[in-house]
Amino acid sequence: MRTLPNVVITGVPGVGKTVHCTQLVETDCASPPLKHLSINQVVKEKQCHEGFDEDLGSWIVDEEKLLDEIEDQVKDGGWLIDWHACDVFPESWVDLVVVLKCSKTDVLWDRLNARGYSEKKLQENLDAEIFGVLIEEAKAAFDENIVVVLDSEKWEDVEQNCERIKTWIETWMQQRKEENKDGEETT
Repeated sequence: MRTLPNVVITGVPGVGKTVHCTQLVETDCASPPLKHLSINQVVKEKQCHEGFDEDLGSWIVDEEKLLDEIEDQVKDGGWLIDWHACDVFPESWVDLVVVLKCSKTDVLWDRLNARGYSEKKLQENLDAEIFGVLIEEAKAAFDENIVVVLDSEKWEDVEQNCERIKTWIETWMQQRKEENKDGEETT
């Protein structure tokens, strides 16, 4: 049984996944602290891809290779998993899915444009956000009780979201501690 949770932080590019993960790691949201697992970094560094899509300016991820690469790390818990998709991860690995959203498309457009995204990639991500694609994917892949949708449009949202996630982590850890204690008393 894991003593630390795995939390997937997901959303379209530009909603603040990495900012949230960094903030949570820097504020020691758990003891021992959770670690940040950037799936984009793993894909690039461990070559968990089948090549590069020039039109979209992104890697074509080999999901099976990716899962094989991170399985040993993730199974013991303690990770903030940062990626634009969540439905690739086995349900048994995940304790909470946080879908970040930025409903103000002008704010999201500015963020993506500042990254130099092509018009095609920019539009694809705006459409995914407008139609709630990642929210629906999360709800289809995981028990709705572990899927939380949070706004991420301004810095205050990040601070509030991190506080909410930190509280959830503390509650999760306390519940596991009590379950372990109850289990010891019955044996």
